[in-house]
Amino acid sequence: MAERLDGHTILIGLMAYPIRHSMSPTMHNNAFAKLGLNYAYLAFDVTNKELPGAIDAIRTLGMRGSNISMPNKQKVIPLLDKLDPAAEMVGAVNTIVNDTGVLTGYTTDGTGFMQSLDDENLDIRGKKMTLAGAGGAGTAIAIQAALDGVKEISIFNLKDAHWEQAKKNVATINAQTKCKATLHSLDEQDKYRSEIADSAIYCDATSVGMKPLQDQSLITDPSFFRQDMIVFDTVYAPRETKLMQVAKKAGVKHVFNGLGMMLEQGAQAFKLWTGEDMPVDYIHELLFSDASK
Repeated sequence: MAERLDGHTILIGLMAYPIRHSMSPTMHNNAFAKLGLNYAYLAFDVTNKELPGAIDAIRTLGMRGSNISMPNKQKVIPLLDKLDPAAEMVGAVNTIVNDTGVLTGYTTDGTGFMQSLDDENLDIRGKKMTLAGAGGAGTAIAIQAALDGVKEISIFNLKDAHWEQAKKNVATINAQTKCKATLHSLDEQDKYRSEIADSAIYCDATSVGMKPLQDQSLITDPSFFRQDMIVFDTVYAPRETKLMQVAKKAGVKHVFNGLGMMLEQGAQAFKLWTGEDMPVDYIHELLFSDASK
């Protein structure tokens, strides 16, 4: 990478906490190198407290933009100049583009999720999904799935800081799409089990399973799952989460971590920043070739 850096290199960031586990720098920097683009992508530990200063730095340093991840996807919105219509609908941002000091927020998580399933020749349109989580990723997944034709979504969340967002997600989906959405507390374990049993896919869009919660899962009983369903964990570090282990123990045929979603949402962000198509096949091989990471 040092051979590519010079006085004209354009910086792109990733702002989140924790973030040192992220594969995004590997993905984007290798894509830049493959296409001969003079960009560099770096990860920065940024909490809600540091976020305003970090966003100011995008303008001050003339960065092309940044990815935004937990816990900043919603907190960043008041700090931006504009929102893409999809990001406004979702109420969360995972990509910022800097056009001569004007910062626009986009969301690519939902489309990345749907495309990652398409890449596996799995189609959940017209079917039911049970989704845990209503943070930035969970919100984007729920709304994009509804827009793309998922018939029904049962959303589960703790009655915590994201509960009001979960209620808004349900209202938005029911008012603006043909999908039927319902909201339930994760404390309702019998309902949780029955909704999953009736779904084509279960998706966990919480941070459970990621450091420092890598030894935890919202579901520990394999009997929650059917062999013919899809189990999707948006966490990708570790590569095999506790949830995935439980699903595999149940004999679930299609079990995925968040790497495919990360790749596809990253490809869309790459296009927004550079105007070029990410070499997805090349990056896919790079990211998926070593399952031990």
